[in-house]
Amino acid sequence: MEGSKKEEANPWRVLEFYSGIGGLRYSLMKAGVDAVVVEAFDINDVANDVYEHNFGHRPHQGNIQSLSAVDLDRYEADVWLLSPPCQPYTRQGLQKGSGDARATSFLNILELIPQSSRPPLMLFVENVVGFETSDTHEKMIKMLQENHFDTQEFILSPLQFGVPYSRPRYFCLAKRKPLSFQNAQFNNALLRDPGHINGYEESTVTSEEAESPSYWNKLIETCQPIQHFLEMEKNRDEVTSESNVIPPNVAEILMDSEEGNEFIDPSTKYLVPSSLVERWGRAMDIVFPESKRCCCFTKSYFRYVKGTGSLLATVPGKMKNEISSLHELRLRYFTPREVANLHSFPEDFEFPQHVSLRQRYALLGNSLSVGAVGPLLRYLFTHQQS
Repeated sequence: MEGSKKEEANPWRVLEFYSGIGGLRYSLMKAGVDAVVVEAFDINDVANDVYEHNFGHRPHQGNIQSLSAVDLDRYEADVWLLSPPCQPYTRQGLQKGSGDARATSFLNILELIPQSSRPPLMLFVENVVGFETSDTHEKMIKMLQENHFDTQEFILSPLQFGVPYSRPRYFCLAKRKPLSFQNAQFNNALLRDPGHINGYEESTVTSEEAESPSYWNKLIETCQPIQHFLEMEKNRDEVTSESNVIPPNVAEILMDSEEGNEFIDPSTKYLVPSSLVERWGRAMDIVFPESKRCCCFTKSYFRYVKGTGSLLATVPGKMKNEISSLHELRLRYFTPREVANLHSFPEDFEFPQHVSLRQRYALLGNSLSVGAVGPLLRYLFTHQQS
């Protein structure tokens, strides 16, 4: 029987590990499945502030590594969602894999599965590209197979879901028998195309095609332009209205709390200093409002300009051939709200006022794409009973 809920019609009970600012929970909401998050876990105090501000519930704060099977059994959870630390697997890091201390908590959670009196029926894991070749991945797959899980793995980007944001990530979907995937022919496979999770019975492109520039160039043309994700023009009109009241949705335009919350013109606050343009201009990824692709924003965005995310030219792209220097582009950073938009976070997501600007960028850089994860969770929760 197909369905996105259990036969007894009770909601799926979900545990959210490494919950951050709630990307997995928002993805679950976007998936539209009958599920309830019974607990979230994260060690980051500021991330938990943001999570509590938006969901009215503060995640369990502490070292996930200290959790036991008995602790998790108490929640009677059906599904575990996990977005463990990516540093052991990033290209910029040392790529120590399971030898990195930051991988320990994830491995410990996996080891709780056979110890549990109520192991999960489904798992979802998100991480950076590179995880799939690590020894941690090898241990994960072995553990899942030994405990009667089928897996389907993906490397996907928001670009493949119409969002002009290049953020390729690894995803593992796992179901414990007798639950089975709708498209079981893809079990134990690593796919680079979202075709069958969108209802197609077969993958629409091969792995080789999905890695070719022509595939991505065609895909980018189907994405929405970046201007649909911007807030500055709208906010400038609101701020200069007769009321002279700063609306709530421009909280990001206030100075950091440690800088006195002094209001700064949004057209200048996010401008890239000319000294940085002179030094790093050739290394910058520059996009225009009409562009249909921008680079991945990392946790170091706004602190550094090289390799941390795209910068926006505030002049129309049609004028770029008339410009003689990068200074004339009036480059600016994307605001935190705009980064959240490109992560497909809902409009009502917001940061508490005490969270500084740098903290907002860092938390967003550590989060995930709701636009990509939502469809994956919808597919995960739709199953066939063997």
